[in-house]
Amino acid sequence: MFFTLLGVFHLFMMSAGGSSPLDTDNGDEAVNRERASGTEKEKTKDNEDENLEDVAADIYDLIKDIRDPEKPNSLEDLEVVFEEGVKVYPLKGYEDAYIIRVQFTPTVPHCSLATLIGLCIRVKLERSLPQKHKLDIYITKGTHSTEEEINKQINDKERIAAAMENPNLKELVEKCVAENDT
Repeated sequence: MFFTLLGVFHLFMMSAGGSSPLDTDNGDEAVNRERASGTEKEKTKDNEDENLEDVAADIYDLIKDIRDPEKPNSLEDLEVVFEEGVKVYPLKGYEDAYIIRVQFTPTVPHCSLATLIGLCIRVKLERSLPQKHKLDIYITKGTHSTEEEINKQINDKERIAAAMENPNLKELVEKCVAENDT
């Protein structure tokens, strides 16, 4: 009779969604599965962040050696580009597609070649990046007297295409982005 009551109790608890003393799970397995799922999500998020940091580092490696149009130095040497100025974000709905934001700082607030530097960065990245991307290039806020105007120019596809049709400008860009044998 005791086993019959215990069996009825067990069936009642199972139908009510609870656990009975006869269950070996006691809810621990469900909790462990939930914790493991949370841990897997955290690992995936960490891996995604690590991947984005790797992509940002690769992008920085591409632009750091671009030559300054006036000086024999690279943009990295002149601290025009810097690692913290390259940010990469996933492009929602696409795998291996990114929003890439590059920030650069002209050497002086009235630098007449800031637009050309931005153009060089854009050309170098568009030629070098295999993955799908949206590229935004900006002058560091507050570092140039006409930053808003220049930001519009270097992020306008039609203006970029028109600039690259000018043979003199194209030659200058080619010299700046050319790989050096140093």
